[in-house]
Amino acid sequence: MKRQKTNAGGSRPTPRPLAGRRERRRQDSEARILTAAEQVFAETGFSGATTAVIAAKARLPKANVHYYFGTKERLYRQVLKRILDAWLASGDSIHPDADPATAFRDYIAAKIEASQRQPFASKVFANEILHGAPQLSDYLADHVRRWVEGKAKVIDHWAARGLMRPVDAPHLFFVIWSATQTYADFDCQIRAVLKRERLRAEDFTAGGSLITRMVLGACGIADNPGKPAARGARRT
Repeated sequence: MKRQKTNAGGSRPTPRPLAGRRERRRQDSEARILTAAEQVFAETGFSGATTAVIAAKARLPKANVHYYFGTKERLYRQVLKRILDAWLASGDSIHPDADPATAFRDYIAAKIEASQRQPFASKVFANEILHGAPQLSDYLADHVRRWVEGKAKVIDHWAARGLMRPVDAPHLFFVIWSATQTYADFDCQIRAVLKRERLRAEDFTAGGSLITRMVLGACGIADNPGKPAARGARRT
């Protein structure tokens, strides 16, 4: 019988990290399925999507989709949750100690980049909202509402310190969301007007720059950190 080799100190060799490889394989498969599902849901909607098509686009067996996510509805909810979690995280620049101009600039840049890099994500979210948010209403009423309330307190804090003009924070976010996400949701309209086969990097840059100037202007913030905000305006 062949003896098992030992390490220099005489101990048995350390077992190969099979569990670690399995976990990496699981994470890779889940990421591929979520990315594929994002595109399929964006192109066909929830009702038109099938797990077979999603699996084919992910280049995985259909059984893997059901193994990792169970049903199409659970997969769809996970896709939506991943989208919103990423969008909410992009607002981390908005905190009490931040410079308002820098915070808004970074947040708008992150939202524009998301529309450029992940247009399918925005389209999935838009489709869900247009259908009355049947799968997302609880998440909107809980996580998103609390996120907006928290950021509104930060904005009110900045206004109280004289760093910006008082504004209605929830409506400010509605404006930012609609302005940045339109570059993904309605890209065909923008391409038609700009005579593009596809949007270019400079189109997103130009849009983000204009949105930033509009937001900073509405908030009475100079487009350079440290300069005092405009005063005297009432809260809208």
